[in-house]
Amino acid sequence: MNTATQAPEPAARVRDRLARRHPGALIGELTVLPGGHSGLTYSVAAGGARYVVKAVPPGQRPVGRNDVLRQARVLRALAGSAVPVPGVVAVDERPPAWFAMDFVAGEAVEPVLDENEVPAATARARMLEIASVLRRLHDTDADTPGLDAPEPLDPVGELERWSRTLHAVPAELRPGGQELLARLADDVPRGLPPALLHGDFRLGNVLCAGERAVAVIDWEIWSVGDPRIDLGWFLLFADHHNFPELGHAVPGLPGEAELLDAYRDDRPAPPAMDWFRALGRMKMAAIMGHNLRRHREGKHHDPDQERLPPTIAAMIRTARDILG
Repeated sequence: MNTATQAPEPAARVRDRLARRHPGALIGELTVLPGGHSGLTYSVAAGGARYVVKAVPPGQRPVGRNDVLRQARVLRALAGSAVPVPGVVAVDERPPAWFAMDFVAGEAVEPVLDENEVPAATARARMLEIASVLRRLHDTDADTPGLDAPEPLDPVGELERWSRTLHAVPAELRPGGQELLARLADDVPRGLPPALLHGDFRLGNVLCAGERAVAVIDWEIWSVGDPRIDLGWFLLFADHHNFPELGHAVPGLPGEAELLDAYRDDRPAPPAMDWFRALGRMKMAAIMGHNLRRHREGKHHDPDQERLPPTIAAMIRTARDILG
């Protein structure tokens, strides 16, 4: 694919802003960065510097995953904190809105799912490293000025939200799903004090250089809420067996218990983690079921979605096993 594609209308505004930031420097063309799942993502050079630009797609409203200004807010709030994030260098609220951030060199590879070859020892070290990054994120003050955080997510609200998503999946694509939802609803834990949440925290959303985490990226669905929501999701990616026909074994990768110990950092273990581990699996089943349904209904043609049924079933089955 030719990625040297001229960006839509914001391109001139981006180049003008960077020209003012780098007087006399040659400002390159905006090129599409492949692999994005929301909004528009570009790379642009300004003299010897390089930036990433996220913009609202033409004709779309800046809401949900396309709300790039919301993403810029959380990155600015975390600047200089113990959580590594790209620095935001420019924000333009005029429609279509965009913001520019520093380009951070690194690779974001999900060991049990991605095909990129990362040495097993490196993958192990990265998993343990980002467990501590997640701890630092949850220790961040959610009342940081300028964050404008939404209402906190609690376990009840999170379960209700994702139950609706799973219910929208045809019953034949979610075997045992109704029983799982009932068992989750029967024993909802009491919420913990709200923390800043990433929403999709895993190695695939953390840029690493060697064994070191250099930037947490993809903040489209950040929120504030019970920290175990993030933690239960993160632990899901420790075992390739959770993803039949999709995952592959990585020797020596830390298991859930070891990752939880790294996250705890000698503090007491968060209570009721089995419920949140099961919740994470239910959410994954709901997401995959939703994507498969859209494919089969012709709303988003992607034959690769036909590989999902075994993993959807495994997510539901193992979630029920976790709950006993």
